[in-house]
Amino acid sequence: MTSPSVEERIAQEQDFGSKVELALAATNQLFNARNSPSYVAQVLQGVNAVSTKVQRTARPFTGVGHAELKAMVGAIDLERPLPDMAAALEELDELYLKDAIYFHDSRYAAHLNCPVVIPALVGEAVLSAMNSSMDTWDQSAGATMIERRLIDWTAGRIGFDTAADGVFTSGGSQSNFQALLIARNHAVAKLRATNGDARLPHLLERLRIFTSADSHFSIQKSASMLGLGFDAVISVPTADDHRMDPTALAAALAEAHDAGLVAMAVVATAGTTDFGSVDPLSEVAALVRAYDSWLHVDAAYGGGLIVSGRYRHLLNGILLADSITIDFHKTFFQPVSSSAVLVRNGSMMRHVTYYADYLNPESAAKAEIPNQVDKSIQTTRRFDALKLWLTLRIMGADAIGALFDEAIDLAGRVGTLLVDDADFELAATPQLSTLVFRYRPAVDGVTLDEDASDVINPAIRAAIFASGEAVVAGTKVAGRHYLKFTLLNAEASLRDIEEIIELIRRTGASLLATTTEAAA
Repeated sequence: MTSPSVEERIAQEQDFGSKVELALAATNQLFNARNSPSYVAQVLQGVNAVSTKVQRTARPFTGVGHAELKAMVGAIDLERPLPDMAAALEELDELYLKDAIYFHDSRYAAHLNCPVVIPALVGEAVLSAMNSSMDTWDQSAGATMIERRLIDWTAGRIGFDTAADGVFTSGGSQSNFQALLIARNHAVAKLRATNGDARLPHLLERLRIFTSADSHFSIQKSASMLGLGFDAVISVPTADDHRMDPTALAAALAEAHDAGLVAMAVVATAGTTDFGSVDPLSEVAALVRAYDSWLHVDAAYGGGLIVSGRYRHLLNGILLADSITIDFHKTFFQPVSSSAVLVRNGSMMRHVTYYADYLNPESAAKAEIPNQVDKSIQTTRRFDALKLWLTLRIMGADAIGALFDEAIDLAGRVGTLLVDDADFELAATPQLSTLVFRYRPAVDGVTLDEDASDVINPAIRAAIFASGEAVVAGTKVAGRHYLKFTLLNAEASLRDIEEIIELIRRTGASLLATTTEAAA
């Protein structure tokens, strides 16, 4: 083998030296005691950039198109770092902050995105810097105790006793999935008691999940991921108020039982995404018990009612659930992500436990070392509970509930406006803070027909979004296109929403006029 020449050895040494210098320079960006002044300075630059942008932003969106943004982001050379944080934030302003969706704006009325409270933002800064991982005690210590205390607090607010348990998750879909995973494994354990050691695929063929026609799509996705398939979810009709019909549920459960199928779980919803409807929890629970099934309540949206001063009664019966999903990043005004799944009987968490000698050995569980990974389907996990902790310590639960109550009250007032307006149809009386409606005026004395309405309402939504003046959502009811308001901003006034309604009316009238001219 030929030895490197002198010139090659010099080049290698120079290359090695430059990389060492680069590594040494890079250590100046590591968060530690030595670099803490730089940490403070750079974080303050970022905070000031966001604060300045919020103060100077006068609408919820710019209306930028995805092709334009894709081109801008694609043009960035990620192999060439910028000289400092100021330059990076200036670039970020163009790529992100300028065109971000601003949920705090009173004319944002689309999805279940809430304006966030300041104590939670402080928590976000603290937890990201400390970077605790919530899987094992030796990575999280005090964070573990805070998360566990918040689970106990939430369970107490629900009405569970001290046997309850739970864990924080990334969001409602994951919480629903974990709850149904526990329900599946619980059902399989019962089947194996009478079917010996039958393999899981064989047992899954008999399992069914029952949920309302208006429930969240994560129920179907969970069934698929759990090996049951989409068709294992039996859709239960709702009444006119979009709440699950107990009579229809009773009939569906009986039909499945007579066919030799097993009711693995019934999923009730406390706050459907479109209508905010809360299923009749006590009546559903009675049917679930009759079939020895599992009751999961998806309260991702309606979970904020546990701190409500005026609407807590809407959750009557929720303490009968076997498991519950709550999204704190919806109606507790927390930054994404912050959710939890709770179980009435903490021993049921064993259905998601797996011991690994290198992480959470079984000996640690026997020694009662609190490794949160023992009850989570995630391993590495952020300390998102800190945001809620600081919110409760600074604001208190009643203040959080008051913010949600204001949003619910506003939705009720807007609902009355829409009912009294001849140009609009309200699909259902609002129950929480969502309203589903459509623009359907009279044209030449005749109400716009259904097909024309199906064309005009999505077009209105798209035109308004492109203008950036407001952001509203859309959905379908009985196959027809509707618009939707989701109101979670306690500072939004009735006048703010009236202005969006007038914008919808003007946009719709303009689109109809253009259509009429084109037809002529």
